[in-house]
Amino acid sequence: MSLTAGIVGLPNVGKSTLFNAITNSRVEAANYPFATIEPNVGIVEVKDDRLINLANLFEPERTIFTTFEFTDIAGLVKGASAGEGLGNKFLANIRQVDAICHVVRCFEDGDIQHVYNRIDPIDDIEIINYELIMADMNSCENRISKVEKKALQQKDKDSLFEYNILKRVHEGLSKSVLIRNMEFDDTEAEYLRGFEFLTAKPVIYIANIKEEEINDPDTNEHFVKLKEYAAKENSEVVPISARIEEELSDLDKEEKAMFLEDLGIKKSGLDELILKAYKTLGLKTFFTVGKDECRGWTFKDGMKAPDCAGIIHTDFKRGFIKAEVYAYDDMMEYKSEVKLKEAGKIRQEGKEYIVKDGDVIFFKFNV
Repeated sequence: MSLTAGIVGLPNVGKSTLFNAITNSRVEAANYPFATIEPNVGIVEVKDDRLINLANLFEPERTIFTTFEFTDIAGLVKGASAGEGLGNKFLANIRQVDAICHVVRCFEDGDIQHVYNRIDPIDDIEIINYELIMADMNSCENRISKVEKKALQQKDKDSLFEYNILKRVHEGLSKSVLIRNMEFDDTEAEYLRGFEFLTAKPVIYIANIKEEEINDPDTNEHFVKLKEYAAKENSEVVPISARIEEELSDLDKEEKAMFLEDLGIKKSGLDELILKAYKTLGLKTFFTVGKDECRGWTFKDGMKAPDCAGIIHTDFKRGFIKAEVYAYDDMMEYKSEVKLKEAGKIRQEGKEYIVKDGDVIFFKFNV
C-alpha cells in the first residue's frame, strides 16, 4: 500500500531542507524561490521499534520496514491558481498526494529572505489555502456546468445528487471553508473522494523553528499561534528544526541518540512527523515473521483480514482461508510462538476479522 504526503509551503520556508533530511538525499535547497521545479519523490523507512524487537527474537535473514513516500513540491505563491509562479503545475502535483505536509516558517533570520518580507505563519497558511480554494472552486464550477441541465431539467437522480452536493461544496468554498472542514454523510464523502479536491486532503502543519527552541517550542510565539490555528480545524502540528533534522540524517543510530540527548528531546521531529502522518491518514501496521523475513505492512484502519492478505499478494486475498493471529505485546511477554500457543494466545480468525495495529499474522490460503 503506497501512500504519499506532499510537502508544500511558500518559498524559502525550509521544504527542501526538510526533504533532504527525510530521504537523506540532496535535492537543491537554494535561498531563492522555485529552487524546486520538478517534484522530488523520496521513500523513507518507518523505523518501527516493534519490528526491531520482533527481529531480535526471530533473527531473520532480512528485516523489511514499512515505507512512506514524501513528495517535495515547489513553493506556491499568490496567484498560483491563476498560473502564477508555475502554479498550475504545482497544484497538479498536490492533487496526486494523499495528505499535505504544510511547512510553515516560524523563525526569524535576516539572511534567509521571506518571499513577502515578513514572518506571519497564519498569513502564509491562508495564502496557500486561498490558492487551493480557488483551484477547487474552478473544478467545482466546471463540473456543475456539465451536470446542471441533466439535473435540473431532466431530473436525473444521479445528476441531481451530484449537482446538489457540488453546490454545497461551492457555497462553502466561497465562504473560505475548506472541504475537509465541511460536514458530509458517508455516501457523500465517498462520492467526493473521486474528485480529488485539494482542500479535502488532510493536512499536517510543520512548524520550522530555530535550533535552540526545539526542546521547548512553546517559547516561540509563532509556533503557539500556529497550534491555536490548527486546533480549530483538528489538524496536527509538528515542531521541527529542518537544519537539525538534516544534521541528524547523516548520523548513525548511536550518534543520533547522543545528539537527541544533548538537545534534550527523546524523538526527532521527523519521527514525530511520520507518526502524525500515519495517524492523519488512518494507517496501521501488521507484521509477518519468520526465520527468512520479518516485515511490517501498512494497512488502512478498519480493513478486514482478506484485504490485508491482499496487500502481501492478490492470491492471498483470492484464496483466503483463515489467519493465525497474535498480538505483538503478547509476543514481547512470552518471547516465543511455542509459549504463545501453550498460553492460548494464538487465534484463528476468519474473513470478517478486522485487523488491529500490531497484529502478527500468518495467512492461510488456497488458489
